[in-house]
Amino acid sequence: MPAAILTASGLLFAGYSASGADDAAKSSGSSSTIEIEDNSGSQTVATPPSSVVALDNRTFETLASWDIELSAAAVSLMPDTISYTKDDSIIDIGTHNEPDLEAIVAAEPDLVINGQRFTQHEDKIAELVPDATIVNLEPREGEPFTDELIRQTTTLGEIFGKQDEAQQLVSEFESSIKRVQAAYDSSATVMAVTTTGGEIGYIAPSIGRTLGPLYDTFGLTPALEVADGGSGDQGDDISVEAIASSNPDWILVMDRDAAIAADDPSYSPAADVLEGSAALANVTAVQDKQIVYMPADTYTNESIQTYTEFFNAFADALEATK
Repeated sequence: MPAAILTASGLLFAGYSASGADDAAKSSGSSSTIEIEDNSGSQTVATPPSSVVALDNRTFETLASWDIELSAAAVSLMPDTISYTKDDSIIDIGTHNEPDLEAIVAAEPDLVINGQRFTQHEDKIAELVPDATIVNLEPREGEPFTDELIRQTTTLGEIFGKQDEAQQLVSEFESSIKRVQAAYDSSATVMAVTTTGGEIGYIAPSIGRTLGPLYDTFGLTPALEVADGGSGDQGDDISVEAIASSNPDWILVMDRDAAIAADDPSYSPAADVLEGSAALANVTAVQDKQIVYMPADTYTNESIQTYTEFFNAFADALEATK
C-alpha cells in the first residue's frame, strides 16, 4: 500500500479514542464536543449535532448511507440517486448559482457541512449563522486527491460517531485503488474527457476536473498533453481529430449531462458521442472497447463511493485485458 494512503488511513484511528465517550453520550441523550481539523484549522463540533445543514455534494451520498438527518441542504444540487431528494422535510437551499442562504437561518444549525461549489458562499453563511460550526473538507490543492477523500470520510465519521462505517468506506476505496495500480501498465496511454452538449472536453492531467487527479494516483501515461489545460467543469476545447491523432489506448469519461440533463430531448449520451464518432472509429480505445465511463450521477455527486465504483470498473476493464 502506498505510504500516502497509509498515512491518510491513520487519520481514521486517531478519532477512535473519543468514540466510546461519544457513544455513551448518545445513549444517555446528552451531547458533547470534539475537536476536528478542517480546511480552516481546528474546529469544535457538537456531537451528535442537533441540526445539520449539508451543502457539499461530495458528502451527500456518505451522509445518506449513514442515515444522517438533515435540517437543510442543497437538495436542488443533488442527483435523484440520493435519498434526501425524496425527503420533503429538508429545507432546500437551492444550488450554488442561486442559493437561498437566508433559509439556512430557519434550520437553526449547529453544524454546516460546506465545500466544493458552496465554498464561495462561506463568509456569507458565517454571517447568517454565527453560532454554527462550519466544516469544510473540500479536497485541498497540493494534497494527494485520494488522501483528501479519505480525510473527508474519516472526519465525518468522527463527527457523527460513524467510525466503523467510515472505515468500511475507506477500506473499499483503498482496495479499488490497489486494484487499478496492480492492473495498469504504464505503456498504455490514457485520455480523460468530459462530454456535454454533444461536445467533447479534454480533462488535463493532474489539474483537470474530476478525472485529472487520477493521472497522479495511478501514474497514468497521458496520450496527449495540451498546453495551458484548465480545471473547468466542461473541460478544455479539443477536436476529435486531436483525439484521433493521439490514439489513446484508454479513454476515461465523465458524462456531465448525464447528471443534469438526461431528461432533455437533446441529450447526447457520452457513449453515442465517442463510440458513434466516425472520426474516432480507428482509435485503439474505441476499437478495443477500452472506454470507461464514470457513474451517471458523478457530476453532482463525486463522493468517495462514486470513485470507488469507478475505480473498480476501471480495474475490471484493465484486468480483462490481461
